[in-house]
Amino acid sequence: MRYLLSVAVCWALIQSAGNFDSQMAGEDLPQTFPGDTLMNLGKRIFYASCYSCHKDSLTTLRAPGQSVLSGMNPRAIFASLEKGKMRQQAMHLSVLERKAVAQWLTQTIIKENPLPPEAFQKFLPSENLKSVFDYSGWGGNIEATGFRTASQSGISAANIGTLKLKWAFAFPDATVVRCKPAVSGNWIIVGGQYGELYAIHKNTGKIGWIFMATSAIRGAITVVKEGSAVTAYFADFSTNVYAINVRTGTQIWNNRAGYEPQSAVTGSVAVYGGRVFVPITSTEIASTFNGKYDCCISSGGLVALDAKTGKILWHHRVVPTAKIAGKKKDGKPFYGPSGAPVWSSPTVDAKRGLVYIGTGENYSRPATQTSDAIQAIDMNTGRLVWNFQGTGNDAWNLACPYFNNCPENPGQDFDFGMAPILAHTKNGMDILVAGQKSGFVYALNPRTGKPLWKTKIGKGGTLGGIHWGMATDGKYAYAANADNIYGINPKDTAGQPSPGIYALDLINGKIIWGSPSVDCRGQKNCIVANSAAPASIPGLVFAGALDGHIRAYSSADGKILWDFDTAREFETSSGIKGRGGALDGPAPVIYDGMLLVNSGYGMFSQMPGNLLLAFEVDKSK
Repeated sequence: MRYLLSVAVCWALIQSAGNFDSQMAGEDLPQTFPGDTLMNLGKRIFYASCYSCHKDSLTTLRAPGQSVLSGMNPRAIFASLEKGKMRQQAMHLSVLERKAVAQWLTQTIIKENPLPPEAFQKFLPSENLKSVFDYSGWGGNIEATGFRTASQSGISAANIGTLKLKWAFAFPDATVVRCKPAVSGNWIIVGGQYGELYAIHKNTGKIGWIFMATSAIRGAITVVKEGSAVTAYFADFSTNVYAINVRTGTQIWNNRAGYEPQSAVTGSVAVYGGRVFVPITSTEIASTFNGKYDCCISSGGLVALDAKTGKILWHHRVVPTAKIAGKKKDGKPFYGPSGAPVWSSPTVDAKRGLVYIGTGENYSRPATQTSDAIQAIDMNTGRLVWNFQGTGNDAWNLACPYFNNCPENPGQDFDFGMAPILAHTKNGMDILVAGQKSGFVYALNPRTGKPLWKTKIGKGGTLGGIHWGMATDGKYAYAANADNIYGINPKDTAGQPSPGIYALDLINGKIIWGSPSVDCRGQKNCIVANSAAPASIPGLVFAGALDGHIRAYSSADGKILWDFDTAREFETSSGIKGRGGALDGPAPVIYDGMLLVNSGYGMFSQMPGNLLLAFEVDKSK
């Protein structure tokens, strides 16, 4: 897996594993006393009043598990206990006790960080929300190609030298910026690390409205326009799916798509044909840290919701329901099969009526043929149509290789972490292209799943190979190969890490060029790797790197034509301190002579940051 869980979630789980075994075992809880800190008070209340319905190991309730709650915004948990869905259950608690529960679960102190008045401008519901330049979803279209035409992009090799910073927007308290914005007329719709959804004016970087979800918004925003209605769709980390009226910033509906307590969403929703397709992963990958945790029962999947009402239409599990499948080192049962999470975004094939997803490794044995796979699912019924597996027998979790919940003979964590691309080649063929953390890029027949070619561009490993995605212009497929030296495959003694940007011929998979990741030259917390997804326009490929630079490459030969260092402080349109960092996650957004770039990814020893940067070419030249 791509280690997409937050460090805060993992730390909270480690603390849970080390300190709370007696409560988990069902022993009587000590009573509170005046000297308790708020954190201790919150812990005691949670296990006394909440734990029975929010266990990570429950299989019969759709309530989010403890590990999912720990990744939420503490303000959202507090609001739920005060006035939201949990107000009846929390009626016996004081305001202080409700706040204590929220702070202990998230290991975060509730605080307000109001933006200054100058960060805002008036949002007019009648303002232009439609344009031929609009951008939406993970890859800019339902096929997830990551390509923009010359007329859509307004940027070219001829004017790239005039591309300058227009404004920088700083997200309050953020260390990771990974939501891919949508562009809707004059407004940019983008999510934040703590559940904020902003409407930001494309010319000024000022905020028109803010909507608060319950937890982090990690995927792309998808905007759908029907008549005068303009609706933004997204999912938060807790699997709550939202439809938001863009003209007012108000909620139309929301519904939890997760079907298990530890279900989560790190990818993006896709919207087509009146359905919202939601990728499902799980936080159980981190629960395995706790040696007493009954590993493992969760499954990755895909859920379809009605776009008008939010009603769940169907859900597809990647692996069947787990059963006792063996014994752990301590003699307790292992459960399986499990895992095969769907980290990324679904890709829609309107012509064939299919939705494609990539899956990750199994968390426990027995291993299944549906892990580390590309799957085609009937968009109307949720039925699996075909399955292609890139790597078999890959059972692995975060307890590996040393701890109790690591399966015997663990695999290599070779996810398909990216959204498959439905490419239309210059010779009229349709092919499905996907990169894997093994370092392989595959081309498949979209109707049958049969492989057409495969090409290895990286060494591969837990932080190796292809992570977030690729792009294609119909001639070449452009892939970012990470091969991060801190997570390459130690079992593979052949070859050397080869991080960089690569162009492959779509017809036969031949490598046309490779441009190595640029050396950091001793920069602090800098890693020589390209992990973020690239974006393509005629003549150019844009790609961010872990050194904090956004670069434009010639699509013909890989030569770097433009380079901007984002890993520094900026004056911001939001009026708060802003600093850039590592570029990881989604590709930049390109529209009407502008380029939107996320900067900051403070995980895995990468450089934190809190910026959305807007660049613009000089249109007079």
